[in-house]
Amino acid sequence: MAKLSSSRQKALLRKYALNVKFFMMLVCVTIIVYALPKQAKFGYEFEKSRIWNQKDLISPYNFAILKTNAEIEADQKAALATVTPIYQKDDEMSLQQQEGFKSDLEVKWHSAGLNEKLKNTYLQTGYNILKAAYDKGILKLNPRYQIAGKNYPVTILSANVALDKNTSDLFTRERAIAYSDFEIGKMPALDKPFLLNLVQDRLQINLTFDAKLTARLEKEVTENLSITRGMVQKGDVIIGKGSVINDEAYQKLASYKKAFEDNARTNGNRSLVLLGQFLLVGITITLLMVFLYLFRRDIYDDNRLVSLILLVITTMLAMLSLAIKLELPNFYYIPYCIVPIIIRILFDTRLALNIHLLVVMIAGFFVPNSFEFAFYEITAGMVSIYSIKNLIRREQFLISALIITFTYFVSFLGISLIREGTFTTIDWVDFIPFAVSVLLTLLAYPLIYLFEKVFAITSDITLIELTNTNAQLLRDMAFSAPGTFQHSLQVANLAENAIFAIGGNALLVRAGALYHDIGKMENPLFFIENQSSGFNPHDKLPYEESAQIIIRHVSKGIEMARKANLPEIVIDFIRTHHGNTRVDYFYQSFLKNFPEKFINENIFRYPGPIPFSKEAGVLMLADSVEAASRSLKEPDEESISILVDRIVKYKLDQNQLNDSNITLKDLETIKQIFKRMLMSIYHVRIDY
Repeated sequence: MAKLSSSRQKALLRKYALNVKFFMMLVCVTIIVYALPKQAKFGYEFEKSRIWNQKDLISPYNFAILKTNAEIEADQKAALATVTPIYQKDDEMSLQQQEGFKSDLEVKWHSAGLNEKLKNTYLQTGYNILKAAYDKGILKLNPRYQIAGKNYPVTILSANVALDKNTSDLFTRERAIAYSDFEIGKMPALDKPFLLNLVQDRLQINLTFDAKLTARLEKEVTENLSITRGMVQKGDVIIGKGSVINDEAYQKLASYKKAFEDNARTNGNRSLVLLGQFLLVGITITLLMVFLYLFRRDIYDDNRLVSLILLVITTMLAMLSLAIKLELPNFYYIPYCIVPIIIRILFDTRLALNIHLLVVMIAGFFVPNSFEFAFYEITAGMVSIYSIKNLIRREQFLISALIITFTYFVSFLGISLIREGTFTTIDWVDFIPFAVSVLLTLLAYPLIYLFEKVFAITSDITLIELTNTNAQLLRDMAFSAPGTFQHSLQVANLAENAIFAIGGNALLVRAGALYHDIGKMENPLFFIENQSSGFNPHDKLPYEESAQIIIRHVSKGIEMARKANLPEIVIDFIRTHHGNTRVDYFYQSFLKNFPEKFINENIFRYPGPIPFSKEAGVLMLADSVEAASRSLKEPDEESISILVDRIVKYKLDQNQLNDSNITLKDLETIKQIFKRMLMSIYHVRIDY
């Protein structure tokens, strides 16, 4: 079977990559649409005290006007007041306690030493008191119904017969004991303490509160309450254009919205709702892909990065859908700003803002007060992006959170003043969801770390960690190759200032500059910046071998960087900082000393590739300029200017910057920065 040509293989790879991209988009849209609630969207936004600026709203059908929560609560309170607590009467209690009293009297009579002739009187008196108490009923008062110590009506169930009573007509145990004391006191011939003690031991509660039956009756009366008051007939004007949305109009609009949603849920075509959602979500995801194709082709061509972006969008909208299904009391608890922060840190500002706008647009279809929601979240999202434009310190996350909170507060205050027209009626508790949302936004930090590991992306946070000179590789280089370490620091300063001026990732170029020469740690003395004793090991080696040792610091650096798990984006600086240039010193020395010999020029040439980013191109120039400046005998303004111009021209002539996207205007800026910084390094006095 014939092998496919290289161009054919690339075409197939592009085709399959495109198919995968379309499949990911379809999966993303499908998951979002599946998660979103399937009901028609009410087409009007309204708030109390606002002007109805739309045309007259005519009712398309009859619907009932819903009562307000306050009205429903008042009705429920009135209905519950009609339900009296139910008490079950224990009819067997009286006989049991009377028999018990008789037994107690028999046991204690002889030990009491009382007159035998009065025994029957004691027995009859106790019987009568117990019977009277139990016939009337003994209960324990319920604090729920006994308001301010007052008596309350009750219903007594005895033998399936209900009797309405008042607790004032019944005994509590304390009242029953007091009654017994009074009745025994009428008979001075009896031993009052002895008989009262026997009787009160037999006074027990025989009216028991039936909580279940009472609750059932209360539930029945509240469930049977009407939640509506009045009707709006088909063709009636619900609210006219220019009218103020007062309490009555607001309740009509709220009732119409409820009727519309119920009607859509019952009679609406679920398939058409699904189609509408699919079209809306589909067009937003398509707009995102068009943006990537036009402005961030590097991300568009990398399905790994596309999958990360779609995952972040899908997860956020799935969270919103879950909040809707769980009927979260306030949708502002959701940390919407976490999306632009993650995208900004992992990618760039434009992409973060674009994605945030798309997410807010989709979410706006499913949350109340869509315009207010969009204003809150777009402004907060923009601020979150702007506040971390240049992330160089970890505390910027906290500072960003404080700025977002302040933005939410200003927006909340402004919207509240527009709605209420006064400070006194603003409910400051409503701001709590925004504060919670900002706290949850701080979860972006661990999520960024997770995405970096899973999708092999290097964020500014990682670059900050890499540029710490206490990192293990840099400490090793400072110890074993101090000259190279100092050279790398100077290159980092030159490249960072240059890339900052022409536009680029300053953190990335600094990290690349610090690590670009780590391969020199293998044989540090073979590089002139590490030679301090005057001994040069190249003096005893053939030119070809010396050139290979010098060239090998690139491949060795790549090997050491991968062993230390440095990101590939940083390793690219090691790979490209010499491009495919020659080691000219040894090449020219060979030609001068062995003019008759044929030599393969590639022995003296770095393997490349040439720089393929603006940052890598700037690093190449900074590396060459800094190294060459050390050979200046008496550096002054003229010699430094000539040196910088010569090196930049040489790189251009060697086509080393062809793929770096650096313009001629950028090169002029870079040269001016290099000249100014080198003169500062070598303390060159400028004539004014």
